[in-house]
Amino acid sequence: MNIVRYQRNPQPELPSAYNRLSNLREEMDRLFDASFGPFFGSTASFSGWSPALDVYEDKEQFTVVAELPGFKKDQIEISLHQGALTISGERKPESQGKEEGLRSERYFGRFQRTVTLPAEVNAEGVRAGLQDGILKIELPKAEEAKPKQIEVSVS
Repeated sequence: MNIVRYQRNPQPELPSAYNRLSNLREEMDRLFDASFGPFFGSTASFSGWSPALDVYEDKEQFTVVAELPGFKKDQIEISLHQGALTISGERKPESQGKEEGLRSERYFGRFQRTVTLPAEVNAEGVRAGLQDGILKIELPKAEEAKPKQIEVSVS
C-alpha cells in the first residue's frame, strides 16, 4: 500500500512577493498616467491613501460623509470651487521613540479627495462637522438647482 502525504507548495518569500506587487502597482500607475492622465489628471489618487467617503443627495442638499479617524479639525482642509468639493489633509506617523515597529498597516501622508457635484451649491450655506472621526459636510443646493413643482391646469 502506497501512502501519499500532502505536501504544501512552498510559500514565496515575502520580500520577493512584496517587490513584485509593488512593481505591478508602479506599472499600473504608469499605464494610467499614459492612458488617462489628460482626462483625469495625475494618478496621485491611486497611490498613498485615501479616506472612504459617501455622497448622498436629496431635494434640498448634498451630504458628503468621510471617515477620518484620529484627525482633528485643524488637520482637515475643505474647499468648494466650480462645483467640485475637495477634502484634504495629512496624517503624520506617531513617534514611538527608539522602539522598532514590528508591523505597520496604517497609511500616513497627505490625501486629497475631490467630488464633482452634479448641481449648483449655495456656498454660503455649506456646513461641516467632525465627530468621532466622521466628517460630515452638508451642501445646500442653489435655488435654481432644486426641483420645481409645476402645477398642471385643466382646461
